[in-house]
Amino acid sequence: MGTEQLPTCPSPAVTPDRTAGQEATDRVVVRWPSERAVAFWTLVTGRPVSLYATAVLRIGYGLLYLAFLLREFPHRNEIWGPGSPWTPELAQQLFDQSGWTSILTLSGSRTSFELCYAAAVVTSVLFTLGWRTRIMSVLFAVMVVSFHARSIFMTDGGDNLILLMALYLVLTACGRRWSLDARRTRRAIARAGTTPPPPGKGFWLRQLNDARVTLTTAVHNCALFVIAAQVCLLYGAAGLYKVQGASWGGGTALHYVLNLDLFQPWPALSHLVDQYPTVIAVASYVTVLLQVAFPFVLFGRLKYPVLALLLGMHIGIAVLMGLPLFSGAMIVADAAFLPDRFYLFLARSARRMAARAGLQRHSASEGPDSLSVPPQLRGGLSTAGQQITSAGGRSAPADKDKLVPDPR
Repeated sequence: MGTEQLPTCPSPAVTPDRTAGQEATDRVVVRWPSERAVAFWTLVTGRPVSLYATAVLRIGYGLLYLAFLLREFPHRNEIWGPGSPWTPELAQQLFDQSGWTSILTLSGSRTSFELCYAAAVVTSVLFTLGWRTRIMSVLFAVMVVSFHARSIFMTDGGDNLILLMALYLVLTACGRRWSLDARRTRRAIARAGTTPPPPGKGFWLRQLNDARVTLTTAVHNCALFVIAAQVCLLYGAAGLYKVQGASWGGGTALHYVLNLDLFQPWPALSHLVDQYPTVIAVASYVTVLLQVAFPFVLFGRLKYPVLALLLGMHIGIAVLMGLPLFSGAMIVADAAFLPDRFYLFLARSARRMAARAGLQRHSASEGPDSLSVPPQLRGGLSTAGQQITSAGGRSAPADKDKLVPDPR
């Protein structure tokens, strides 16, 4: 019996059914990462997203910085010029430590400073209007960095956010909507639709154009994702810091803020609001809740009431604390999370009101969006013209540009 061999039972792992199931599972496991990678690549390179939102960022920050420069025009020499107590020598010492630089320190003459200031004003105007936006966005970022670095201790926190957004907007296609560039492109497309198409391009030229389109689209989308992440980090960090403070936990933080002489543009109004301790406590708790919850409500409809409450909060900061630049910078940043269909609705509503008031000759259906710049084309200008001609003078609906980061 010691030499008898027991019959071996077949292992479940080698049965035909088990083998087929295991192979199917392996195929799913292997296919899932590849499908996710393809979906991510399509999201990043398929088409530029939130073109209207980036246009709002361009217009908003251009106007804010223009208003900032005009407001400080009487005091420009004391803040940034040769008459500033923060001398160019002190600024250069700080540059050696921080790595910053400024074109305002290249020359110590008053004439050079005045020319730089005039250039900053003109650049802000052209950037807001969207004229040669690619070039103007770079010049706008240079001006913002230069003025911010020249007297970094003489401005408020709103400049920091404008500085970051100016750098991010260089990488976005913020001039494709509501700009002079978009108007010029629409006219070029309209002319191309009435002229014979140019001879076909060579293979390598088409490949080069496709690569350029893919690269610019990917850079725009990634920059927009970075902008969204920056705003989320700002709100989240502010809320978490507030949670650690005893005054915010006790609901008395806003009471102390309203009694700071440095932040009382209208003392009577601050004292009037301070007479309602229950309102102060509720506002303190709501502020912390909104800031902590902001990054987690962006993927649903709850973000709309949160954005509305944040708008009210920033308006209150601007009025009660006298920080309009900071509040304006935050309001414009929040506008990046609104869908493009919201801005299209505002544009249609404005055209209807203008038509009713007799300020516009065309009907609402014949507004700028009827000849809107195509979201992204790889065939050049002639393809765009053929698209408009084949559609009877109308382009594809522009509301297909979805919001970032609204995945619905």
